[in-house]
Amino acid sequence: MKFSNLLYCFVLIIGLSSCIPIKRITYLQESENKQDSLVAVRKKQEPYRLQINDLLSIRVKALDQETVGIFNPIGESNFNASREERLYYDGFVVDIRGNIRMPSLGEIPVLGLTVEEVRQDLERRLLEDFFKEEANIFVTVKLSGIRYTINGEIGKPGSNIIYRDEATIMEAIANSGDILITGDKTDVIIIRQYPLGQKVHHIDLTTIDAMNSPYYYVQPNDLILINPLPQKSVGIGTTGIQSFTTILSIVTALTTTILLFIRL
Repeated sequence: MKFSNLLYCFVLIIGLSSCIPIKRITYLQESENKQDSLVAVRKKQEPYRLQINDLLSIRVKALDQETVGIFNPIGESNFNASREERLYYDGFVVDIRGNIRMPSLGEIPVLGLTVEEVRQDLERRLLEDFFKEEANIFVTVKLSGIRYTINGEIGKPGSNIIYRDEATIMEAIANSGDILITGDKTDVIIIRQYPLGQKVHHIDLTTIDAMNSPYYYVQPNDLILINPLPQKSVGIGTTGIQSFTTILSIVTALTTTILLFIRL
């Protein structure tokens, strides 16, 4: 009788510890009182400031098409290359000194500037040396997409690019196949690049307050890590059915072993 009670306790403990609670796998949960409400969300993140190895797409337009051709990449007509390949060959990378190198303009410092500040600086340089005011010069400067790397308990780990000026971590995760049921949504790790090095940040994606986190928006060169839940290391199962099946197999094996031992 005592043995059977111990066996029941063992099964109960394993079953409770192996199942993953619904609160740990649900995104952006609100309070217990469910109702339609306006969630106060930070309007926008601070403008991104350029870092080393960022890739810029720069285009110049003006009435004088011949002069404009000096600054625009000639590779635009190569439609056989993918979009990412064209950006790699035609874009302007921020080098280790924090500069980009453009035809005729030479080395231009851009480290720590926003894309809008770079655009204003380029327009000023072009008007001073190459164009007159009536040339109607028009410069566009954009980041060549937001490149990030995501690893761990995710459907499609690896490097990805989102071709937008702004993207949230939810969009990055959706773009990578979603977090697996064994992934820890309560402590998503973001390793972010800064001028003086890297910093590690944490965000809990199971609460609605995550939308107000300064790390809710992805930045270029972010490394996103999804660590496994403890249930994965236990290896019992991630759902109730999986846990029940595994535990039943264990109990059956134990019972068979004990019966054989008693008969001997």
